[in-house]
This record gives sequence, C-alpha cells and structure tokens, in this order.
Amino acid sequence: MAITNFTLSVTTTGSTDIVDISDEVDQCLSKVCPEQGFIHLFIPGSTAALTTLEYEQGAIADLQKAIERMAPRDIAYKHDQRWGDGNGYAHVRAALLGPSLTIPVVNGAMRLGTWQQIVLCDFDNRPRTREIMVQVYAEA
Repeated sequence: MAITNFTLSVTTTGSTDIVDISDEVDQCLSKVCPEQGFIHLFIPGSTAALTTLEYEQGAIADLQKAIERMAPRDIAYKHDQRWGDGNGYAHVRAALLGPSLTIPVVNGAMRLGTWQQIVLCDFDNRPRTREIMVQVYAEA
C-alpha cells in the first residue's frame, strides 16, 4: 500500500463555523489517482473536528443547534477556570465529534453518499487557520 501525504489550510471564523472541504480533499485524491484505497483526514488541535454532513443551510443550522444543546457555550467549564480563555465548550464539542475521518476509495472515487460532504467544524471562540492532514492510501 502506497501512502501520499497532503496538508490543507482552511481559514475559519470560529464560533461553530462549518466549512465544506470536499473539493479540496478530492483534489488531493486526483493527484494520486488510486483505483482502490482510502483517504484518512486528521485535524491537529483540540477545538476543531471533522465529520460528514449534507452541506446545505438547513442541515448546517440543525447541526449547530444540536452541538449547542450538547455542549452549551454559556455554562461554566473547568477548563475556563484554569486557563481563562473562554473556550471550554469548544474542547468538549471537538471531543464529541472527533479529530479524524476515513473515507473509502472505490474505482478511483471517494465513496461518499449523494448528499454527503466532508466538513471541518471549528468550535473555537476566535477565527483560526486550520491545518488538516490528508493521507491517501492507494492499493499497490
């Protein structure tokens, strides 16, 4: 199995910004052109996550509201007491969704559903430039 590494750089606004990165990931895949394999994505950092979603305004708003219900921004977090940076909620949100995602490649294409896009969720309380590690695993 051959592995090719890429890094994507994505600017976000923070505050549960959800960004579609599907095209950028597909561009990485097209540089390798594997017939079979998989793509693995990982975001270093503890206030952002990766997942899939139908990237349309209703689903985006629904996800943002669900995340707010799971880890509300306006409650006390021990992290904030220790560090004073006000982003304890962002750490919890990122931990719930997770920092990585793996997508199979079959017949040269990512096997995403018809309405499924790859999204970066940035939960921090300020704009950031996020680096996403992309590894394309190609069957040898």
